[in-house]
Amino acid sequence: MNLPNKITLTRMAMVVVLIVLFFFPYEALGIPTFTINVGIANQGINIIYLIGFILFLIASLSDFLDGYLARKWHQVTSFGKFMDPIADKLLVDACLIFLLTTPLWAAEQVTVVPVLVVIILIGRDLIVDALRLVAVEKGTVIAANIFGKMKTVAEMVAICFVFLNDWPFSYLGLPVQYSVSVLLCYIAAAISLLSGVIYLVQNAKVLKGN
Repeated sequence: MNLPNKITLTRMAMVVVLIVLFFFPYEALGIPTFTINVGIANQGINIIYLIGFILFLIASLSDFLDGYLARKWHQVTSFGKFMDPIADKLLVDACLIFLLTTPLWAAEQVTVVPVLVVIILIGRDLIVDALRLVAVEKGTVIAANIFGKMKTVAEMVAICFVFLNDWPFSYLGLPVQYSVSVLLCYIAAAISLLSGVIYLVQNAKVLKGN
């Protein structure tokens, strides 16, 4: 197995670690979590969220690294084409679902991803993946375009700042619903919608009959 595929599998393993980290019953087992005071706007960061941010950032960077190495070293494989997007979707979707609400053990984390944003991001991916599946059955390959890559970067950046509880933008003292992190989430959703529409328009022939 080549190095790019090993990086992809490592990212899959990190997704499992993140899910355990997020949904572990800390409160039920009496395991305390604590807040790191960042010294800005009285808004701290829960240690679990900070660990989640670090793991998510590393996993996100590995997404770009494995693709870059596979193309540079001419090691693009069917396994990589299959597993890489699955790892990406699991990573992002797991974090989006977790960041929808704030668990009781992290009451200081006031920044969450809006429900509408989660619906748009996950819904768009489901539609595009379904389109790709239909295209494959007709012998057509739908390649990723620049808008799809912009969507990926935008949602990963937004998720990072939600993990950080809007730090360092919390210094601005904006209401939670108008925080920079929430704004970044809506920007990611808008780019996601745009890229989804472009995919559908450019590949409309795939949905037509033979």
